[in-house]
Amino acid sequence: MDEAAQHGYSHAKDAHLKRLRRIEGQVRGLQRMVDEDQYCIDVLTQVSAATKALQQVALGLLEEHLAHCVVDAARRGGPEADEKVREASAAIARLVRS
Repeated sequence: MDEAAQHGYSHAKDAHLKRLRRIEGQVRGLQRMVDEDQYCIDVLTQVSAATKALQQVALGLLEEHLAHCVVDAARRGGPEADEKVREASAAIARLVRS
């Protein structure tokens, strides 16, 4: 993949995948807790931890998108720059609402 076609997170892809696999394990643990009828508050505590972990992944991806994709588009200017800013704004709005 050439440099222009790479995504902002490409340099940290392995770290993101490692974190996502860890979150996947957390979610499997949640399934197990519910299956085993664990105490509600304990399950909710783990849901909160998994949610926070996903939010951290999202914030990292957003930061990398802004630093790479949006900045590159802004340097080039034109409609692509406007579109990248709109995309980033929409992504931020989705994160704030979640």
